[in-house]
Amino acid sequence: MFDLKGLIRPHLKDLVPYSSARDDYKGNDGVFLDANENPFGSITKENWNRYPDPYQYELKNKIGEIKRVSADRIFLGNGSDEPIDLLFRAFCEPGVDNVIINPPTYGMYKVSADINNVEVRETQLTNAFDLDVKSILDTVGERTKIVFICSPNNPTGNDVTLSRIEEVLKRFNGLVVVDEAYIDFTDRPSFIEKLNEYGNLIVLQTFSKAWGLAALRLGMAFCSQEILGVLNKIKAPYNLSGLTQRTVYNALENIETKDKMVDDILENRIQLKSDLECLGIVERVFPTNANFFLVKVRNASDVYRQLISKKIILRDRSKVVLCEDGIRITVGTKEENNALIQALKKL
Repeated sequence: MFDLKGLIRPHLKDLVPYSSARDDYKGNDGVFLDANENPFGSITKENWNRYPDPYQYELKNKIGEIKRVSADRIFLGNGSDEPIDLLFRAFCEPGVDNVIINPPTYGMYKVSADINNVEVRETQLTNAFDLDVKSILDTVGERTKIVFICSPNNPTGNDVTLSRIEEVLKRFNGLVVVDEAYIDFTDRPSFIEKLNEYGNLIVLQTFSKAWGLAALRLGMAFCSQEILGVLNKIKAPYNLSGLTQRTVYNALENIETKDKMVDDILENRIQLKSDLECLGIVERVFPTNANFFLVKVRNASDVYRQLISKKIILRDRSKVVLCEDGIRITVGTKEENNALIQALKKL
């Protein structure tokens, strides 16, 4: 039986979080004499003299409309890396607890675990890059707090079988994080739709990929109100700048532009796959549901370095388990993809 209170680190249960008067007053107009701000504005043309909304209510309401989820189930962080780190800080006792990852997968799960001195247990994906549910459940121990699942997976690009994710959600009494950074490039439904079914589910998404807002560093975590309350309790008071909040809010008024960019990427993905498969140096282009390919090439590390000398930067994954001789290639513009193909032809 899933019990969130039993997962929280004991010393955080009675933690009194930092609070401000903006927790009590949520309007934008008023006489603000609470936060020792400069009352005369800022030195820029736009006034940034007031602290931003610490809980991003306006932005969350807008996101909630688009994602069809209640705003009180949305956590916004400095990239997806912030909620990942906060989950370790909230639920994992350093030197005591452990988490499970499924390599090959996104590297930040392990980095964040190492920073927080939390043991990482690895359950390798199958040769088809899918979850090995039995192995995951066999690896779960008394102190296992979180299982991280990336789908579409990075760096392999494939969707993980939905029924396997659900089996983990049903049979594991800890938290299950489903990272959907690349959800806009696949046809499968988001696990956001499953929030009401699984109290232990946390879904990560981002504005860095399909929305083209990587420089703003805004990630989303969708979860139960209880989990959200824990994350809000320990996050930095003003973790998202006013500039980021305002810029992303305005961007959400242009969903058609985002959808057009996604369509263009998917169209370019088809052509790039065809072009790559015609090259003698390429041994395999793995199927993908993301905006990148995992490509097996001869002498991957050498190819990677030679392309850097030509100012074409890919991601060398040749030393990652199950990705031997693999290079991860992002789908670019037609011009960028053509430059890559022409460079590969000369190697």
